Amino acid sequence: MNLIKEVKRARKGNKASFEALIREYKTTMYRVSKTILKQDEDCADALQEAILKAFHSIHTLKEPKYFKTWLIRIVMNECYAIIRKQKKIVSLDKVHEEAFVERGFDRIEVKELLSHLTEEDALVLQLFYIKDFTIRDMAHVMEVPENTIKTKLRRAKKRARVQVREEETSWKSGNTY
Repeated sequence: MNLIKEVKRARKGNKASFEALIREYKTTMYRVSKTILKQDEDCADALQEAILKAFHSIHTLKEPKYFKTWLIRIVMNECYAIIRKQKKIVSLDKVHEEAFVERGFDRIEVKELLSHLTEEDALVLQLFYIKDFTIRDMAHVMEVPENTIKTKLRRAKKRARVQVREEETSWKSGNTY
């Protein structure tokens, strides 16, 4: 098989040529993905996305002799995209349970404060202050715009301040929970 001719045909829209090129490099593509990703399912997802992207953008390849390098770069980018997505996925139940790792009275006070807030307010404060999430990460996890997160955070802080003042007032007057 003349790879350069196949690439030129594939660039002109010949699906059979593109399929032949993918068959030629499928082992290399898999090996590259397996060195980056550990799970076979993730490798399969990365390869599927890479093949799809390569098919739709093969017309942008300027030099047919660089097809293999171009294709492998697409595979690598898809693998790294999967890794980035996996890092950002956080179980909200897990965040809620692991938020109180501190020892002593600080942990009790924080837990007490958060228990008096709505679940959403408590979650936003935990993600931002305890888990050190950025606004962008929180927006991604909660699937809302960044400005919405800023608003939720501002309101949650305000409600937490009110709650602290109420507890201080109650404590000073001798009324405890």
